[in-house]
Amino acid sequence: MKPSLLVLAAGMGSRYGGNKQLDQVGPSGETIIDYSIFDAKRAGFGKVVFVIRRDIEEQFKEMFVERLKDVIEIDYVFQELTNLPSGFTAPAERQKPWGTSHAILVTKDKIREPFGVINSDDYYGVDAFKTLYDFLTNDKDDNNFCIVGYKLGNTLSDHGHVNRGVCRVDSKGLLENIVETRNIAKMTEGIFAPTADGGREEFTGDEIVSMNLWGFKPSCFRILEMEFSNFLTERINDPKSELDIPTSVDKFVKKGEITIQILESSSRWFGVTYREDKPFVVESIRKMVDAGIYPEKLF
Repeated sequence: MKPSLLVLAAGMGSRYGGNKQLDQVGPSGETIIDYSIFDAKRAGFGKVVFVIRRDIEEQFKEMFVERLKDVIEIDYVFQELTNLPSGFTAPAERQKPWGTSHAILVTKDKIREPFGVINSDDYYGVDAFKTLYDFLTNDKDDNNFCIVGYKLGNTLSDHGHVNRGVCRVDSKGLLENIVETRNIAKMTEGIFAPTADGGREEFTGDEIVSMNLWGFKPSCFRILEMEFSNFLTERINDPKSELDIPTSVDKFVKKGEITIQILESSSRWFGVTYREDKPFVVESIRKMVDAGIYPEKLF
């Protein structure tokens, strides 16, 4: 059975100022998601499952489901606040989604095979999907997952700070832990992030970071369900609380119950964190089209 690709597309894009997942960046009107689907299909993935908000359903169906129905199998599911385990009820004041772990959990009835996870507004590079596909088809250990990691310096924006999961990797190439580091910014004197004591932490740019490019087996749903229930028990009444993927798997990594293999990508990641990032994305894709990496029109 071919692996599937899970696309996290329920984010609001508040810093960007709109539905950046649906913004056109390719020469024939393609979105970044289109390039991810193209790369995934030629790597060997058999199905794409989207997690979306209900309010963009009609636009989404027109742009992806109908347009790509003859290209690859497309399915989707809503990430809704009310989709909770038995015994839990979403507080009336809750508006923010429950996080990326919850986004994966809502697909458990759609995905029965090994799968990759990506952000909808990130460009990962051709080799990243090949690397992910090879892992998902060749690795038979149900308790071994993966991250395709990038060098921090290849993931920064020229237009503002970013949040990155900085990976600590052991001598065997396995994840020891991920430190969620906020407000990393590229400055004239280097790369820095503020620290809790008012200082700042400096980075070389060679640190391996997670860009939410994960490889999972269906066994991950059990882990995520346990952690999400724990999260709700402790923080359901915090209106801004979210449970992300690294936090969910960290406990099980430390217990030795699962392993996360780090597969490094040499690609230049890019995305549209800020609206000012779009011209660079458009130019980068244009160059790849001119170099023959992509056709002028994908589909």
